[in-house]
Amino acid sequence: MGFVVKEFDVNDVKLIDFLIKELGFSMREAKRAIDRGRVSVNDKRITQKGARVSGKLKCIIFEPNGYGLKPIFETTHFGVFNKPSGVAVHPKKLANTKSLLDDVRNLWGSEANLVHRLDKETSGLIIASKNKFAESYLKVAFQNKDVKKKYLALVKGHLDKKYTIKKPIAVNKDENIKVKVVISDEGKEAITIIKPIKQIGKNTLVECIPLTGRQHQIRIHLFSIGYPIVGDPLYGIDNDFANRYLNKLVDEKERIAKTGAKRLMLHAYYLEFEFMNNKYILTNREFEKELSQY
Repeated sequence: MGFVVKEFDVNDVKLIDFLIKELGFSMREAKRAIDRGRVSVNDKRITQKGARVSGKLKCIIFEPNGYGLKPIFETTHFGVFNKPSGVAVHPKKLANTKSLLDDVRNLWGSEANLVHRLDKETSGLIIASKNKFAESYLKVAFQNKDVKKKYLALVKGHLDKKYTIKKPIAVNKDENIKVKVVISDEGKEAITIIKPIKQIGKNTLVECIPLTGRQHQIRIHLFSIGYPIVGDPLYGIDNDFANRYLNKLVDEKERIAKTGAKRLMLHAYYLEFEFMNNKYILTNREFEKELSQY
């Protein structure tokens, strides 16, 4: 379900005590809700955690109600999911939408969280922490580039040699399609290693190893060398189609005709990392079962 607004009539209550006792927030969650502007009284945002309030109290809270996804691997501290294409990792802003986070918190409670991201259309392995200790530990590992990630992608054309793509990526300043990124000398360093695996019809299955973690990095890098990913509705496609896709005006039939597939053919298949002196190597290549139709 994602974020919803709850309303209460209150009379001279201490705000933070109400959030803890009546809504079941932890002290940390209550403080965070106030700091992020998710609590108001009589439509006025409350910023003082110790304030006493009366009137119509509104609080934006997260109510998990997900897809029923289960981890394919888990320990005491974290779990790993194989996220399907089309499932968002987090709810979109404060929209009332489902996401993988719903399933994570349904399973392990409000302290659980995703420790890294995948695009909504990208399928594959993603780690969720069960507690704040694991969340902090794993996020630092990602920030320090101590986590090795590998992807599989089906690209248009016959790619027959290894590439190391070093092209900086910047935020798109085009007001119409801000979600797209661009290759620009003004951008941040981005490096991706591309290795061909096999040709499939007019396409090529490749392994992608991102050495940096920029938004849409693999997608824009492959497009920049002339091998856009099959099914990509943003890169290698004219802006008119991209705009119509973003505005949900493209049906499945048109998308297949224009991009070659009903989904982005990109899959996070490999994770390698250490956690509390234990090394973990996780792989999932179910994506390859889809390739026969392309």
